[in-house]
Amino acid sequence: MPAPKPSLLGPLLPNRFRPPRGRKQVFLPNFTITLLRTPFAAPNCATFLTPLSMNKLDLKDYLYNLYGIEVLSVRSYVQQARVRQDKPGARVPKPRRWYRPRSTKKMTIEMPPTTPFIYPPAPTDFKPWDKQMRLKAQEMREREQDSMGPYGKRVAPRDGKSLREQAEELVRGKRVWRPGWMMDWGGSGEGRGKGVGGEVGV
Repeated sequence: MPAPKPSLLGPLLPNRFRPPRGRKQVFLPNFTITLLRTPFAAPNCATFLTPLSMNKLDLKDYLYNLYGIEVLSVRSYVQQARVRQDKPGARVPKPRRWYRPRSTKKMTIEMPPTTPFIYPPAPTDFKPWDKQMRLKAQEMREREQDSMGPYGKRVAPRDGKSLREQAEELVRGKRVWRPGWMMDWGGSGEGRGKGVGGEVGV
């Protein structure tokens, strides 16, 4: 049996055709990578939220050049967003008009066991980020959206008394009724006077 001819590329060595690492030059990056909190993942794994245009080699180069992280493997998947009614930026959502937001891409990297990754603890003081103001703004937006819906007029106001409470006060004599044209809406004092019901008060 004749001996095999030598290959033109030389002997087949392991990892001979491994793609180059850390050689891609990015001068003006226009993407954002977000590190996700994964408490149930392995200590040597980390998950990132990446743009749809980024591939596995780009993420390996990014982590190697900036943080010196050796990445053994990368797993990626694209998560399709749910179908919503009309666009999120619409002031009044239109019925029977569906819209699917843009999908998101997540990548999970595996690092060597000798360099485990420990996620920083969650912050307890949110004053630097003004969380209370954000929550109040979100609650105000939700209240405004509820009032603009098809059943918005039926939503009871949260900061005022209900009609039932006002009627009970009138029946018990705690509040005196008077016409609306006699009430001082602007606070200027005009329109005040003793009419059918007199002043409103206890």
